[in-house]
Amino acid sequence: MGSRGGGLYVGRRTATVGAALLLALLVALLALAALYGRCRQEEAPPPPPPGAPGPAAPPEPAPAAGSVRRLPPHLLPLHYDLELWPRVRPGQAGPFSFTGQVNVTVRCLQDTDAAVLHSAGLRSRGTAAVLGPLSEPGAAVEVAGLRHEEEDEVAVLELRGRLRAGSRYVLQLGFQGRLEEILYGLFLTRYTDQGQSSMLIASQMEPTYARRVYPCFDEPAMKATFNIRIVHDPSYVALSNMPAIDVSEVNDENGSLWTVTTFNTSLKMSTYLTAFVICDFDYVTRTERGNEIRIWARKEAVKNGYVDYALNITGPIFSFLEDILNVSYPLPKTDLVALPDFGAGGMENWGLMIFQEASLMNLPSDKFTSRKAMIALIVSHELGHQAYFEIFFFIFKWFGNLVTMNWWNDLWLKEGLASYFECLGAAFVEPKISLEKIFYTRIVQPILKEDSEVVRTLSESEDNIKGSFSLLLLFDNITYSKGASITWMLSGFLTEKLFIQALTSYLKEFSFSNANQDDLWTHIQMVVDAQDEVQLPASVKQIMDSWTCQDGFPVLTLNLTTGTIRQEQFLNKKNINSTDSYNTTWIIPISWMRNGSSQPLTWLDKSSKMFPEMQVSESEYDWILLNVNISGYYRVNYDQLNLKRLAHLLENDPKAIPAVSRFQLIDDVFALTHFGYVPIETALELTKYLAREDELFIWNVVLLNLVPDNLESTLRNYEVYPLLKKYLLKRMLPIYHYYAGFIRQNVDALEEDYFAQVYLEKLFATACWLGLQDCLDLSSELYAKWMDNPEYKIPLLIRRIVCCYGVAVGSDKEWNFAWDMYNHTDSIEEDEDILLHAMSCAKESWLLHRYLQYGLSDTLFSSNCTSDIISHVMTKDIGHRIAWEFVTENWPLLSQGYGQRLLYDVLKVMGRFVNTDVQIQELQVFYNATLEEDDREAITLLLESAKLENIERRKLLNKIASWLEKNVDD
Repeated sequence: MGSRGGGLYVGRRTATVGAALLLALLVALLALAALYGRCRQEEAPPPPPPGAPGPAAPPEPAPAAGSVRRLPPHLLPLHYDLELWPRVRPGQAGPFSFTGQVNVTVRCLQDTDAAVLHSAGLRSRGTAAVLGPLSEPGAAVEVAGLRHEEEDEVAVLELRGRLRAGSRYVLQLGFQGRLEEILYGLFLTRYTDQGQSSMLIASQMEPTYARRVYPCFDEPAMKATFNIRIVHDPSYVALSNMPAIDVSEVNDENGSLWTVTTFNTSLKMSTYLTAFVICDFDYVTRTERGNEIRIWARKEAVKNGYVDYALNITGPIFSFLEDILNVSYPLPKTDLVALPDFGAGGMENWGLMIFQEASLMNLPSDKFTSRKAMIALIVSHELGHQAYFEIFFFIFKWFGNLVTMNWWNDLWLKEGLASYFECLGAAFVEPKISLEKIFYTRIVQPILKEDSEVVRTLSESEDNIKGSFSLLLLFDNITYSKGASITWMLSGFLTEKLFIQALTSYLKEFSFSNANQDDLWTHIQMVVDAQDEVQLPASVKQIMDSWTCQDGFPVLTLNLTTGTIRQEQFLNKKNINSTDSYNTTWIIPISWMRNGSSQPLTWLDKSSKMFPEMQVSESEYDWILLNVNISGYYRVNYDQLNLKRLAHLLENDPKAIPAVSRFQLIDDVFALTHFGYVPIETALELTKYLAREDELFIWNVVLLNLVPDNLESTLRNYEVYPLLKKYLLKRMLPIYHYYAGFIRQNVDALEEDYFAQVYLEKLFATACWLGLQDCLDLSSELYAKWMDNPEYKIPLLIRRIVCCYGVAVGSDKEWNFAWDMYNHTDSIEEDEDILLHAMSCAKESWLLHRYLQYGLSDTLFSSNCTSDIISHVMTKDIGHRIAWEFVTENWPLLSQGYGQRLLYDVLKVMGRFVNTDVQIQELQVFYNATLEEDDREAITLLLESAKLENIERRKLLNKIASWLEKNVDD
């Protein structure tokens, strides 16, 4: 990842869109948060602040995740008896290990003289055995040998006899493995709670890490039941998928006492959903419809109420989803565990969902909607998995757990549907959020951009997932966001009612089983065939396969004179390699309006088709709008006649076009400009009306295109800056003053304005960068208040901008205050990052020189901050030359800590300033002196590429300047 207001129910379409968008935002925020690191040098980091993300994961490479060798079809697992024994005591020094025993009951489907199952990174412990056939008491098949094939991640039991088809056997294997701080498989993580150092053990099995914990049949379709037993230190509590049914004691070989926690038999589930946590956490609890819900976290966090919000929404979301899908949650308990360090936002293990702390924690004093919305979305996504979805969030577990895809190639069935549905739960518990708007801004818009450059189909063929292909590559935005977008479109043309009927039928038929996308299409087709209201131009499979089995998406070109719509794959026409002809055709649902009135849904099922009803008259008030409120996953290219009429309409009555469609119109035309379909002047014409635009999310997309973050520092070098300043400020003043009034007088009034919390920073950053005096004065006022009273909190919505420009318009006094506050022992990680950036905003060269020199001191900063300081300074107008000279002069010292990584970071920033051969030569000389010969050629190509890109950018800015000269006073 529309809203609901006043507790009124909003249709699935509205709720779904928004939640999916919020999910994307959450994922992005959590990913960024995970990258934060405390820069101050400290012996041991304190516990992460409540509600803030934990420290970044150790930079250890993950395994291939994996080897995608499929197991032979000889054996089918039915049941596991699994014991795990992590040999960990509190306060103990490493290295750590775990031992275990697994007995797998299997049914033999084909005669075989070998039993093959997955195992990776494990060693054998004791003697392997095969018991059975179970119909013959006491029978066994002698094991000739056990070998591990590490490359294929399998263990092979070679037998002296044969396993016979139709019979059942038990495979018995003892094993041991290393317990490391790696955030996958079974791992150990350290943290601080109430001032004490502690450690815990947890698991992350998806996609193919279960085989690193115990030998198993580690494929999603190979479901079985589990009896799990965990041996652990008596001071810890053990959690797994099912409730504990017995706690006993056992002595190890040295006579030491351990606790044994035994869990109830699980439902049938895939190995990647097995889960284990062994910790010294506290919990809060409530019961919802007989389902005990517990949220576990650090004792300090539980005591301070940081997980209360998550507890309060989890039960209602469960009930809401049960009612919507008419499918009951099948487990008697649900544990949610907030880990200080976890590799994903959340993981939907059945009955034991695991999250990063930032995904579940909320300060009781934090009233802002955006923070609660993120938690609601994460919890909703993972709960949804309890029925079908999965890895990042918590609401929709039905999709992915109750019904699992046959193989990872259909991962989108789990994650895309979960991302679609998560918004329903989030909207249910946070009805103040306009989810419909968020869906397009946070899900559809970003994935349309990515999907036009990444060549991958939503549903991969199994044949494509072979050899060295990493399954982890499937856990991308195509799977999550495109999957959600396609689902949104499907729900739209089916109607919400039919879509839910089909999903309910699908879930019930394949409960505790596996399915592929064709199974879902079949159930939808059954529902469509049983009614007469919705008529489709082709079968559900034909329609949906055109979207899931082809890469990319279409752009529709509308000619109003003829009423003709033509489709083609949206490709970069500026890239000569992307202009090849494609015969790709989608079956496209087209929602549309004429002169503000919604029209019946129509379909484009061929490359071009004439729609007489879309021919317009000569009146400038006769206009057409396609893809109303983003009902379809495509872009729209209008002819100049319609664009002129739409621009005129926006200037006179912008509200005649729905807000989401205004956003879409502007986003589409800038994307079409970027990819060479229309000239930049066409997009600029649609910005004339902006003085009447009061939607922040629409302003945000305009500013991201006209003042992208990576160009703010270079636009001043061009003629376009003073013209852009005059043109934009004239249009920005109404919306700027509206929000500046809240900042000055009543910032708490924005606590329910989600878009202010997300986009206000960009608006204020642009206003200050353009030199709006009120913005600069406001920054000085708020920064001065903070200097007068360090307990004063600058509004978080614009704190980063205020600190930057407070330093920029100030003197060394303001800079020194930022330095003092950065070194304040109570400063939190987020404020440290803000201040680290703010100190690079100084306008006096000597301050920047001093700041860079401070960065060299390992007593003032930890080594990971020096690179950040250099990058921050280098992006500033007066700072890029200062930072470049600093790097070249101090390279012998810098290279010891950074080497090639810093060189590439520097090049990415300096590349923006490369316009001439002389500039390239200057950079090339330095890189030739610092790089090995093999790397020099790559750098040369990068520099030439940067030069060409900057030349093209200069041409574009010249066109913008020319247009602005003619229109700046309009």
